[in-house]
Amino acid sequence: MKLPTSLQAQWDTLAPRERSSVLAALALVLAALLWWIALGPALQTLRAADAQHRSLDAQLQTMRSLQAEAQALQSQPKLSFDDALRAVEASVKADLRGTAQLNTVGERVTVSLKNTPADALARWLAQVRINARALPTEARLVRSATSANAGTPAIASWDGSLVLVLPSNR
Repeated sequence: MKLPTSLQAQWDTLAPRERSSVLAALALVLAALLWWIALGPALQTLRAADAQHRSLDAQLQTMRSLQAEAQALQSQPKLSFDDALRAVEASVKADLRGTAQLNTVGERVTVSLKNTPADALARWLAQVRINARALPTEARLVRSATSANAGTPAIASWDGSLVLVLPSNR
């Protein structure tokens, strides 16, 4: 490699020991640049790859289970409006035990809730979605906490209304 004349003149004036020191410093700077630009980021990516792979595998498993659930729901036979309404009525009586009332208008069912335990409501919503193929379209809920005794922790419950759409007769 040919240096510019001013640098070449200065280089020639340096003692051999100084030249080797300058070359060593230049090699050190080049090695640091190589590490920061090429090797460091690549090694960091390699270190993080295993954790990212596990995370993506977990997401894939979740997506596959959701796909299987969706396919199971799609493969179920069509449900008439009357059958769906009977399924909703039965599930309200069985799962919500007196904390809900039904009102049907067309293909919509309004469920009025009064002090309904949160866990019972969650189970009921899952069941009514699967068994009656009812889709919640509106929810006007207010969370309230009730306690059986003064020393026991509060149990979350819901007041309000849910509007469900049932499958049509078409």
